[in-house]
Amino acid sequence: MKESYLLSRTMVAVTLCALGAVTAQASAYKIPEQSTRSMALSAAYVAGADSADASYFNPANMSWVEGNALLEAGLTYIHLPKVEFRGTVAGTPADADSKTEDFLLPYFHYISPKVDRWRFGLSLTEPGGLSKKWYNDVQKMKAEEFSLKVIELNPTISYEISPELSVGAGIRGLYSDGKVKAYLANAYAENMTGDTFEVGYNLALSYRPQPETTLSVTYRSNVDLDLEGSATGFIAVGSPQLPYYDTNGGVSVPLPATLVLAAAHTFGDTRVEVLYERTYWSAYEKLDFHFDDATVDALFGAPIDKNWSDTNTFRIGVTHRYDEKWTLMAGYAYDETPIPEATLGFELPDADAHVFSAGAIMQVDEAFEVGFSILYDHKQERTIHAPPNENGINGTFKKGGAILTNVSIGYRF
Repeated sequence: MKESYLLSRTMVAVTLCALGAVTAQASAYKIPEQSTRSMALSAAYVAGADSADASYFNPANMSWVEGNALLEAGLTYIHLPKVEFRGTVAGTPADADSKTEDFLLPYFHYISPKVDRWRFGLSLTEPGGLSKKWYNDVQKMKAEEFSLKVIELNPTISYEISPELSVGAGIRGLYSDGKVKAYLANAYAENMTGDTFEVGYNLALSYRPQPETTLSVTYRSNVDLDLEGSATGFIAVGSPQLPYYDTNGGVSVPLPATLVLAAAHTFGDTRVEVLYERTYWSAYEKLDFHFDDATVDALFGAPIDKNWSDTNTFRIGVTHRYDEKWTLMAGYAYDETPIPEATLGFELPDADAHVFSAGAIMQVDEAFEVGFSILYDHKQERTIHAPPNENGINGTFKKGGAILTNVSIGYRF
C-alpha cells in the first residue's frame, strides 16, 4: 500500500509538469509577451496597445489604431537557464541542475480596415508550453522530461461606441499537445502523450477621458483543458505488477481566468502605462487523472490536492518617441507564483519573479517597420521545507528564470 501510494503521487507529479506549462497563466511559465512592443514593455501594454497586436492584447483599442489595415509577424527566442537545487528529498541527498533549453515561437497579428464603427482582428500565438528536464536519479523519477506546445488562434472584433469609448471581444481557440516521461530502474517507466482543443473568450473595454489618457479593462475566460491521450510503460512495484501496459487516459485542469486593469498617459513624446493583473489560480484545487486500465487507474488515479493561490502581477512600461524613425521602450514587472510551498515539486520549481525588458521600433518608411526587444525574467531564490512540502523536498532552488529576445516586421496598408 505504501509503495502504491508513493508511486501514485510520483506519477501525478510527473504529469503536473506538462500541465503546469499548459496553464501558463501566471508566473508558472506564462508567456504573455507575444509581440515586440509587449516584450519591450514587460507586458505593460494594454491601455496603450496601438498597433496590429492590439487584436490580441486589447481588441477594444482596435477602434483607435491608425492605419487602414495592419500586420505584424515576429519570432521569439526563449532561453531557459538551468535551475539549481541544493538539498535533500525524503532525507536523500539530491543536489542537481536541470538542463538548459531553447525554443523559437512564431506569431502574427492582423487588424482589418474599419467597417463603419466595426473593426476585426486575428492573432496566432503560442502563449505557453516550454519544458523542463532533469537527469539526476532523484529528480528523474518524478520529472525526467516533459514537453508541451500551446497554440492559440484568437479572432477579435471591436465597436466604437463614441470617440471616447470602445468595446471588444474575441473567441479563443486553444490547441495543446504534450509528452511526459519518467523512469526509475526496476520500478516503473511512464511515457504519456495527449492533446486537446478547447474554446474560451476574451472581453475588453477602453475609455479615453481625454486624448492623452486611456483606461482599459480586459478579461480572459477560464478554460478547462481536458487532455486525452495514452500512456505506456511498466510497473514493477506494488501488486498487481504490470510488465507492460498501454492504456488511454486523461486529466482536466483549469486554464484560469485573468483580469487586467490598465492606465496609459502620454506626456509629450513619452507614454507611461501601469497595469495590474489578477490571475484566478484558486480554481486549481485538485489534479485528478483517469485511466481506462483499472490497475493503472488504481495506482495513478488518486486525486492530489494542489490548492494554488490567486496571483497579482504589477507592470509598468515607458514608450518614448525619440524621433520620426526611432521609438524606444522599457519595462518592469513583479510577478507572483501561484504554487504554495506544500505542493511545489521538481516538475515546476516556480518562484516570484522580477522582470526587466527593453526594445525599439525602427520606422523604415511610412508603411514598414522593424522591431526588436529583449526580456530577462529573474526568479527569486526559494527555500522549501518538509514539512509542509508533501514531496519531501528540503532545500533551495535558485537561478532558472528565462531570457527572451524578439524580432518582428510590421506593415500598415
